[in-house]
Amino acid sequence: MSWFEGIIQNLPEVRGPKEKKLPFKEKIKWTVIILVIFFVMGFVPLFGLGENALQQFEFLSIILGASFGSIISLGIGPLVTSSIVLQLLAGTGMLKLDLTTTEGRKRFQGLQKLASFGFIIFEAGIYVLMGGLAPSPTLAGTPAFAEMQIVLIIQLILGGIIIMFMDEVVSKWGIGSGISLFIAAGVAQQIFIRAFNFLPSPNQPDVAAGAIPSLFQFLAMGDATNAMVALSGVVATIVVFAFCVYCQAMKVEIPLAFGKVRGYGMRWPLNFFYTSNIPVILTAALVANIELFGRLLENWGLPLLGTFSGNSPVSGLVFWIRSPDLVNNLITGSFSWVQFGQAFTYMLIMIGGSILFGVFWVQTAGMDAKSQAKNILAAGLQMPGFRRDERILEKILSRYIWPLTIVGGAAVGALAAVADLSGALSRGTGILLTVMIVYKFYEEIAKQHMMDMHPAVRKFMQ
Repeated sequence: MSWFEGIIQNLPEVRGPKEKKLPFKEKIKWTVIILVIFFVMGFVPLFGLGENALQQFEFLSIILGASFGSIISLGIGPLVTSSIVLQLLAGTGMLKLDLTTTEGRKRFQGLQKLASFGFIIFEAGIYVLMGGLAPSPTLAGTPAFAEMQIVLIIQLILGGIIIMFMDEVVSKWGIGSGISLFIAAGVAQQIFIRAFNFLPSPNQPDVAAGAIPSLFQFLAMGDATNAMVALSGVVATIVVFAFCVYCQAMKVEIPLAFGKVRGYGMRWPLNFFYTSNIPVILTAALVANIELFGRLLENWGLPLLGTFSGNSPVSGLVFWIRSPDLVNNLITGSFSWVQFGQAFTYMLIMIGGSILFGVFWVQTAGMDAKSQAKNILAAGLQMPGFRRDERILEKILSRYIWPLTIVGGAAVGALAAVADLSGALSRGTGILLTVMIVYKFYEEIAKQHMMDMHPAVRKFMQ
């Protein structure tokens, strides 16, 4: 295994900062730079692209942080897929790694980067060779068609590698992670456009495409049904935002005392959404990948995962994992019990997947009771009334961490599913993720960089 270890250790990486704590301005600078590059790359079309069969999957592109037809068509898909695969292997014990040690976590991260390279190449080939992103049909049957396929694959690989290193730049030099930043940016852009777009709708040229301007237009026209549909999307978006922010503020606080300074202590917060947005990102990305590959397989003449009619799945696995717009269907009178079955199946997948990936994430990210006990003791803290013993602290923390992991994971999965079924302005999962990402950014900024800010900004953050 020495050659394999050598490959992992010599993988290219973004050099981290030498300073132990980067200034707030520096982190903001790199975060904004990467965000601007991400948006610009989303407008760079693939050279030689003739047919973009993936453009109809706009909701998938949001979850995957991609822009189909551009150089970043792969988005964060390969990164998330590699994380899912390795977490499953580590969680089932097939991958023997001690993730409680620094060396074990470093090896896991190296394996994840190597797997990301592999999935970037694999997905680039799948997208092009299965017809998702293909050269012009006029070149079919000629040597130029195969040559242009290679050109498209190379461009996708290049874009995927750039996204991977951009994620690493944000993780080391910016705020949060690149994966979260790209998802939040895409969802925020989509919500703004769908809410305030004053341009004519493709389906109804006499009505604006945005929900808010179209609401007033439908009211002026006396069209109560379409006005209710537009209003329900706006209300669902606001309710999801408000409820998610409320749940984000829920936490359990463990009282701790400084071992060497008598009379002083602090509270160690454990959030209700203990694993944050990672499990629901992985679950939503898994569902998105299944549907995407289902369409590619159908285009290739192998409808193993189901069939589609236009943009909608009509049979197979892809049909049952798609969330129907229940609120819209109820308002327009097109509800059926099959849609109720779809909704129930989708909710089970989101809840079960969030719990499963939440448990794996706690074990692989050093958030388990044993790792937290080590961190607390290393900070010179201990539980009041108990001996300074890692095993005792681990046992006490286990009473909170595992219930929060399971219940919090189930809650975030259920909230994402309900949001998806409510017909909000963006995919409910995307809205939920954006709220959690922005709230996490706020917590990190407020916790680490409050004193670095301008007094006016500091007052706003407080």
